[in-house]
Amino acid sequence: MSSVKIECIGSDRYRLGESPVWDEKENSLLYVDITGRKVCRWDAASGQVQAVSVDAPVSSVALRKSGDYVITLGTRFAALKWKEQLVTTIAQVDRDKAKNRFNDGKVDPAGRYFAGTMAEEIRPAVLEPRQGSLYTLCPDHSVVKHFDQVDISNGLDWSLDHKTFFYIDSLSYSVDAFDYDLQTGKIGNRRSIYKLEKEENIPDGMCIDTEGKLWVACYNGGRVIRLDPETGKRIQTVKLPVDKTTSCCFGGKDYSEMYVTSASDGMDREWLSKQPQAGGVFKITGLGVKGIPPYPFAG
Repeated sequence: MSSVKIECIGSDRYRLGESPVWDEKENSLLYVDITGRKVCRWDAASGQVQAVSVDAPVSSVALRKSGDYVITLGTRFAALKWKEQLVTTIAQVDRDKAKNRFNDGKVDPAGRYFAGTMAEEIRPAVLEPRQGSLYTLCPDHSVVKHFDQVDISNGLDWSLDHKTFFYIDSLSYSVDAFDYDLQTGKIGNRRSIYKLEKEENIPDGMCIDTEGKLWVACYNGGRVIRLDPETGKRIQTVKLPVDKTTSCCFGGKDYSEMYVTSASDGMDREWLSKQPQAGGVFKITGLGVKGIPPYPFAG
């Protein structure tokens, strides 16, 4: 077992860091600050962070095959031209729910952008229940709604054989699996594969490694956990120096580094003084496993 090393990259602290995605072409890590309303890009070579400010809470970012990025902001799927700092709406959802916003999103192996919604939070993880839905933005820009009654739509990824979709609705304290059809993007046969333990707290963002194991960031749990979706067992815990770990992805040259975002919203002065790196982005090396490159949106 190689020795695990954790470092905070950059000096910026975010209110609600989320959705880390490795951009190989730019040798950079993309992520968002949801409540800070910005999309950020950390350059691995220079260590510099660039940011694009947007006009609504921005909850996820993904690569786009044609170049640049796609994002979810407010209740919109949108395109983001980085150099021009230009945001263009592609589609809107939940028009009947003024207080909703998108949360986590990710592109599937066929280039469709999956993302779910939730009600506006009164304070972190406190909100009107079952207001959210899970959607897909297809490459032709049509939108498919999979299901509703979601509390906090969160982590998502696909098995290496592209036959299973993994999904987290945070307040169910469960990691769920669905049968998944790569050709159509349809999902079904939902089941729970792991229930979080009390000290693990709230399941948030998630990613998969090349061994088909899932990594889940635990909000208020200060850790990422590695799960075997076949056995439903936790096989590893990596603790971080902050409680509000929000999401994780693999990146770096060979995808052997893990990047973890965190939040500072909802922490009082005393709590923040004990965790000065709250809201930071962390790099974990020495895990001994690698991730897979993110899929780009095909539309």
